Amino acid sequence: GVVAMPHSPHEKKQLLARVRRLQGQLGAIETSIAEGVPCADLLQQVAAVRGAATGLMRQIFEARIRETLGGTLRAAERAAHADELLALVRAYLK
Repeated sequence: GVVAMPHSPHEKKQLLARVRRLQGQLGAIETSIAEGVPCADLLQQVAAVRGAATGLMRQIFEARIRETLGGTLRAAERAAHADELLALVRAYLK
């Protein structure tokens, strides 16, 4: 199973800031759709959301990798975590 990732207060603050930016961007898209903004502008807003979501995913992956590789795990535990990370990469980075 997936191991809970302990985040430092700084990491949590960064992640929450990213999520709040995404929420703001999604709200702007909702407003744009309601107001009938041209498709080209709407696509640009959606692309920005996709980029922000990718950045959030990258930050979470990086924290998980640092946690796994920087810990004091035995070789067998480290190998199991590596398999988990590879499964996550395959699942989310299609």
